Amino acid sequence: MEIDIISEDENPMLHRTDVRFEIVHDDATPSRLSVRDSLAAKLNKDSAEVVVHELDTKFGMRKTVGYAKVYESPDFARDIEQDYMLDRNKIEAEEGGEAEAEEA
Repeated sequence: MEIDIISEDENPMLHRTDVRFEIVHDDATPSRLSVRDSLAAKLNKDSAEVVVHELDTKFGMRKTVGYAKVYESPDFARDIEQDYMLDRNKIEAEEGGEAEAEEA
């Protein structure tokens, strides 16, 4: 899987960068989590700071175009993103929620 960045738009008010990218892949469309991890590695970010919103593969093509939001820290991602999007990207909604689950 090869990722190419198409565009990066800074959004300082929300402490993030909006990234459009293109993936060339040999097999089926890669999973959201593998794309998130690969994109985070390419941008030298932690995977909890990257939220993949969209992956679009045309039928029969080996090319996927996507859209992601790259935050300055995981805390900004948790504060701004909706819960369903955090669930899709396997980012914990709250740090306190994880500690409470371990205690129970």
